[in-house]
Amino acid sequence: MIQTLAEMFSYSFLARAFIVGLLVSLCAALLGVSLVLKRYSMIGDGLSHVGFGSLAVATAANLAPLAVSIPIVVAAAFLLLRLSENSKIKGDAAIAMISTGALAVGVVIISQTTGMNTDVCNYLFGSILAMTKSDVILSITLSILVLLLFIVFYNTIFSITFDETFVRSCGINTGLNNMVIALLTAITIVLGMRMMGALLISSLIIFPALTSMRLCKTFKMVTLCGAVVSIVCYFIGLVISYLYAVPTGASVVILNILTFLLFTAINFTLVKVKRRFSPAGGVS
Repeated sequence: MIQTLAEMFSYSFLARAFIVGLLVSLCAALLGVSLVLKRYSMIGDGLSHVGFGSLAVATAANLAPLAVSIPIVVAAAFLLLRLSENSKIKGDAAIAMISTGALAVGVVIISQTTGMNTDVCNYLFGSILAMTKSDVILSITLSILVLLLFIVFYNTIFSITFDETFVRSCGINTGLNNMVIALLTAITIVLGMRMMGALLISSLIIFPALTSMRLCKTFKMVTLCGAVVSIVCYFIGLVISYLYAVPTGASVVILNILTFLLFTAINFTLVKVKRRFSPAGGVS
């Protein structure tokens, strides 16, 4: 196994994918807990489609993909936030409207420039070959920034996740803090799209949070467990991708699904055991 890993990481593109993937997985898992609990988890799916459209524009204009995508996706995140708070268009409808529109724009631009070739598959389903050295440096820098901001705003994120009205009544600017969450989510989505793809990146936000909620009961434990699950699933998925020549993004998603089912089975078993030996039910 050690020899296999040494051989695997001798390839520079795999080493780059490993470093960036672990950081993005960690960021997505940390943010995912709050987004899932606030019933806003599908924002990741919507922003990934916006990212697809912006990547298509960058490709057509021969510009740096991340440099173009990040400000566009961040602006879309703020727009979604404003629409859901101050508009008759509800959050899920706003996400669907913006995401499908951006996806259509991206498909049209790609079909008129590079054509409907393998670039489309790389954008939609991800490709670890897409990461350049400059992308890695920018991704590491922004991932560290996301982690630091999450730590700084942790208490506020925890508060507005469970009772935003109470936090607002205490004089805290919930709008600003929601914008911080949207900003961190947008950056994470763009960084992870190159490897996971527009159609799969939202899984890094949703699955680790839902999985850890099967066994953990506190916000802190759910966050920590989700981070561990996300990192482990990404690492094993990358190894499987290397050994069996399957897409990395799909491997990671399947592992997340299997882990969710495993945690669900463990939770079901623990509940049955607890009921069996509880004082009320007695020992059968």
